[in-house]
Amino acid sequence: MKLSSLEKKFDKHKKPMRKFIKHLEESDVSDIIDIAHATEKEVWQEVDCLQCANCCKKMTPTLEKKDKQRIAEHLGMSVKDFTAKYLMYDEEEKDWRMQQQPCVFLDLSTNKCNIYEVRPDDCRGFPHLVKLPMESYAYIHKQNIKYCPATFLWVEKMMERVEITKTKK
Repeated sequence: MKLSSLEKKFDKHKKPMRKFIKHLEESDVSDIIDIAHATEKEVWQEVDCLQCANCCKKMTPTLEKKDKQRIAEHLGMSVKDFTAKYLMYDEEEKDWRMQQQPCVFLDLSTNKCNIYEVRPDDCRGFPHLVKLPMESYAYIHKQNIKYCPATFLWVEKMMERVEITKTKK
């Protein structure tokens, strides 16, 4: 899926997709995890992240202390110097993020990460399609459907497969 077509599809389907995700957060679908895993496998048959890298271009990962230590060591820097050079503290979210977009470690000619082997855990798990407990992470899909073709496709396929009929109490 081309990014220009993703934006158009997102604009067209934003409300129903976000409504579905909200219902998914509150649902009591017994086999939802099995459906989610099967759907995720299908999505990765269709999506190649190296054709996109929009997550690295438009979003910023959260970095934990262990991420900062691992990356700083890899770069031969102190954590303090790494933090000062590349990170900013988000007061609202109370976490550390990259200072700029696209990510300074993204090679724009190849869409590859220059620190892939030591990348932040947030990047390793992206787009968090089937992170558990599912209801604790479903809200992330509401923002990711705008930027990530894999998330958009996953939500689209889930909407075809899951009928939300019962809500948790």
